[in-house]
Amino acid sequence: MRVMVAYASKYGATEGIARRLGTVLEEQGLDVDVVKCGDTRVASGYDGYVVGSATYEFNWRKDARKFVERNQAELAMHPVWLFSSGPLGTERTDKEGKDVLEGARPKQFDQYADTLHPRGMQVFRGAYDPDKLRGADRFIAWMPAIRDILPEGDFREWDAIDAWGVSIADALRSARTHA
Repeated sequence: MRVMVAYASKYGATEGIARRLGTVLEEQGLDVDVVKCGDTRVASGYDGYVVGSATYEFNWRKDARKFVERNQAELAMHPVWLFSSGPLGTERTDKEGKDVLEGARPKQFDQYADTLHPRGMQVFRGAYDPDKLRGADRFIAWMPAIRDILPEGDFREWDAIDAWGVSIADALRSARTHA
């Protein structure tokens, strides 16, 4: 079975998640291509798709949104999983007691639910290294109010990412045996 893992990443944390998912899927015996959404015009010839993006202000990056829009018909004909990365830190709940990962869901999860019928949608924690910032992001991040709320570090939960990848492989194999 061939699977495409397509991602949009600004500073590399989401790319790391996509590559890790690709490795897990390959270890599960699937043929995987991990590609940047912005570098991929047509997504055809795959049995399943995993699409993910970094999330900023509750939105996927533009490259990921355009990728889905261009390939919506193809994606809708196959099993699809969506993921995003973004929340920083280790807290499980916010000040109001709400789940941090659920609260970080990008708008695109709801937008694509009716057209793509994803088999799963997952938010993963991200990573933040201020030394990687460029341009306006660098300036904004050094503002005291912002600097104090952005914890530095890699908060990606690799065990959760690995488990999600295994569940995707299991679902694809199950779908194939029931086809």
